[in-house]
Amino acid sequence: MRKVTTLFCAALTTLAAIPVTAGAAIALDRTRVIYNEGDKAVPLTVTNEHLSKPYLAQSWIENSTGQKITSPVFVTPPVQRIEPNSKSQIKVQLSPEAASLPADRESVFYLNVREIPPAVEKSNVLQIALQTKIKLFYRPKAIQVQERMEKIAGADGIRLSQNGGQYTIENTTPYHLSVTRLDATGGKEVKFEPLMVSPKASASFSAPALGNAPVIYYVNDYGDTKPLKFSCAGSSCTVQSDSK
Repeated sequence: MRKVTTLFCAALTTLAAIPVTAGAAIALDRTRVIYNEGDKAVPLTVTNEHLSKPYLAQSWIENSTGQKITSPVFVTPPVQRIEPNSKSQIKVQLSPEAASLPADRESVFYLNVREIPPAVEKSNVLQIALQTKIKLFYRPKAIQVQERMEKIAGADGIRLSQNGGQYTIENTTPYHLSVTRLDATGGKEVKFEPLMVSPKASASFSAPALGNAPVIYYVNDYGDTKPLKFSCAGSSCTVQSDSK
């Protein structure tokens, strides 16, 4: 899943008084990056979808707390010009400090790409810059798979428990679990704030009663959403066999 942030070039109080130009021009070829230990780099295609104007693409990496970093992961080039209706590449790479990353679980970072539009001739036009932010997972050799995972490996160990109106997801896998949707028994979608559960960790959320057969939906390596069906007995829920 990607996050697109809008950056305003002038104060919001002036927004109603002047024309606005908007619309994403710079696009990435995926919604998440899997970086396997041993890879020299991971290339991504960046496309300028505007038919007549060149754009600058500014790229950088953030850590899990949102701080800009250049180690243990970095991206090149940090800035490049992409001609109209053209493609280019950026490369995600590791620095030597990557050797200190955990060897038994994924580490998460964020790749950011901000589009910088060309200057406009009219002084009273407000330009809006769009920024794409996607997850970047570093996967050490001990947990690598032959191909991208259609379903999360080790899903049968994931647990869901209830305590009143509070639910807890226990992620026993070495992979991040990005949950985007929650259904109660019978397929009724429940209001839910998407969350990511770290490897070998747990996360809690509030929800109405889900019944004895809730379903959570998570994002796989391809960026697709997959269901994980649970069967509950009392306050404890385990993954059904057809979800593994």
